[in-house]
Amino acid sequence: MKFSTFAIAGAALAAGVEGFSTGARTFGVRQATSMKMAEAAVEVDKMAALATAANEARGLAMDSIAAAHSGHMGLPLGCAEIGATLYGSQMQYNPSDTTWINRDRFILSAGHGSMFLYSWLNLAGFDLSIEELKNFRQHHSKTPGHPEFPNSEHNTPGIECTTGPLGAGVSNAVGFAVSEKMAAARYNTDDHKIFDHHIYALAGDGCFQEGVSAESAAFAAQEKLDNLIILYDSNEVTLDKMAEYTQSEDIIKRYDAYGFETYEIDGHDLAAVEETIAAAKASNNGKPKFIKCNTIIGKGMEETEGTNAAHGEAGVPYVDSAKASIGLPEGEKWFVSEGTRDYFDGVQAKNGKIYDDWQATYASWKETNADLAKELEDAVADNVMPAAEMIKAIPEMSGDAEATRVSGYKVIQDIAKLVPNYISGSADLHGSTRNYIDNGGNFGAGFDKTYDGKNMYFGIREHSMGAILNGIAYHGIFKASGSTFAVFVDYFRPTIRVASLAELGRVSYILTHDSIGVGEDGPTHQPVETVSGLRVIPNLDVFRPGDAEETVAAYVSSVTRKDGPTALILSRQNLDQNTAMPSQERREGALKGAYVAKKETADLDLIIIATGSEVQHAIKAGADMPGARVVSMPCMELYERQSEDYKESVLPSSCTKRIAMEAGVSAPWYKYASKVVGVDRFGFSAPGDIVMAELGMSAENLVEQIGTMN
Repeated sequence: MKFSTFAIAGAALAAGVEGFSTGARTFGVRQATSMKMAEAAVEVDKMAALATAANEARGLAMDSIAAAHSGHMGLPLGCAEIGATLYGSQMQYNPSDTTWINRDRFILSAGHGSMFLYSWLNLAGFDLSIEELKNFRQHHSKTPGHPEFPNSEHNTPGIECTTGPLGAGVSNAVGFAVSEKMAAARYNTDDHKIFDHHIYALAGDGCFQEGVSAESAAFAAQEKLDNLIILYDSNEVTLDKMAEYTQSEDIIKRYDAYGFETYEIDGHDLAAVEETIAAAKASNNGKPKFIKCNTIIGKGMEETEGTNAAHGEAGVPYVDSAKASIGLPEGEKWFVSEGTRDYFDGVQAKNGKIYDDWQATYASWKETNADLAKELEDAVADNVMPAAEMIKAIPEMSGDAEATRVSGYKVIQDIAKLVPNYISGSADLHGSTRNYIDNGGNFGAGFDKTYDGKNMYFGIREHSMGAILNGIAYHGIFKASGSTFAVFVDYFRPTIRVASLAELGRVSYILTHDSIGVGEDGPTHQPVETVSGLRVIPNLDVFRPGDAEETVAAYVSSVTRKDGPTALILSRQNLDQNTAMPSQERREGALKGAYVAKKETADLDLIIIATGSEVQHAIKAGADMPGARVVSMPCMELYERQSEDYKESVLPSSCTKRIAMEAGVSAPWYKYASKVVGVDRFGFSAPGDIVMAELGMSAENLVEQIGTMN
């Protein structure tokens, strides 16, 4: 391999090879010890290769951003040595098998720096061509503006996580770490280690200013997730100003206080980066790792480096001179040397050996643990019993009035048995949301917790809970749900939006205390706009069941859906059961999003549509109206995915006299009805039945409103 004398000397200097040393590093972890000359030569060769690759990655990023006239140049230039070390030395991965379950995971939390990731995926041998780099941020390319988890829009190999909203990726990484710990506890044996990988997240100042990262860091340290390595790109710059304008904390002390093992290094010193990441990987002391990498944003572009101008594309006019200054050939765009390609061929060979050895271990493990292997392979492939079969496998529910959160508690026990990789958790509300899995154990470290527990205690950290759930889903083994009161969903709404965008079918949200029926806690805890606010998120199924059998269908739908998340909206108060209709028919109907809950006994002249706790009122109101049909619509989104014939059979276009009822804002229902009985105001503190009656949520008021219709 050919490298410039400058690169070799620089690498030797970084490695501390005798004859090149110039004294102590400013941010080095320690001075490299003396080496024998043969060992030194090998190390110099490797360091020279990494130094060259770092500069060529800078060049790829500069050329792609310049071609797009759009993008963020600062991080790809400022973190090049970090990328070289991760992809060129420290991470285990296989570009030929990008879904290998024991690969290390890398999450770019600072997703705006996406050309960092795309450049390194290309250099590391992933199926992401130079042509795709040239199409950065263009329609139908594999290189969108922010990294996107493979979905129906993009299928970029090597992207582990959709990132962009700052703080979310580093919090998703905690979910990855949870999933790896859980998988290792469940599937590793004394004779075979199937899971032993690490989770890396690269994040910047913006990620650590966002509160969700603090919530997640506290959780990670509490549960001793020592497989998590967070790399902080500390470049002292934010978008508007230098970072000191808005922050003055000592972040090392903060992460020490959480319980992390912390390091501080020069992020451009290859030897220090290499040494520190290796040390972090080797440290299995129960502490997650936090590495503060002091960097220069936009390094290599003299006109903008070290300033907030380096964040975006302001450096485009200086690309050619910057490339020349770091030793790249003049006039050549998207240049990668033969030496760098050769070096990464060697990296692939090294990782290929690790991969092959693992495959042999896995084959031996599978032979001696056939049932466990079947469970794992089904989990990875997302093989679950079809919904139509699953609703039959769950016993019929009681006909007594009960809250759907209570019904949910009963159903989740069956779900956990039918779907072995299903786990759940709560933001300190298990006693109210009722989603605890009996005999499932509690996840984590200390007290009565173990890493194979199925119940997660997130603490009062809804935003972190949402991000961690997404991380578990991205990791690709477990199906995860988390609970809180519906009114608090806005704390983690951004994570639900990203889950919907990323088409994460492995995640669901259990949101109880769903309406003004909450009662005495008053309007701060009575959601009126919340459920409809969720319905406007594309690709999110919002399921508000009206009785226990519909609750069965809601849970079954949430664990059998493949292409997006589900929000389960459950009541605090008791609801009547529609026992006039067989349980299986209610389940089957609910699985289609809407169905005829009470059929007319005369010519059809009115359709009453209701959902959740209002279905009981609709059935009661329609009981004495022979021409009235009652339609239960627990999930608008599922209904809209049915055939036109089915939708017409439920809501025939010939009947235009329609009224809808829900204890929430009325706007969404005008798609289906000409009149809506809703709640377009905040509630008040009083017993729930009084609040409901006062705000018109009764069969009597529904009958009265029907009487005003032509």
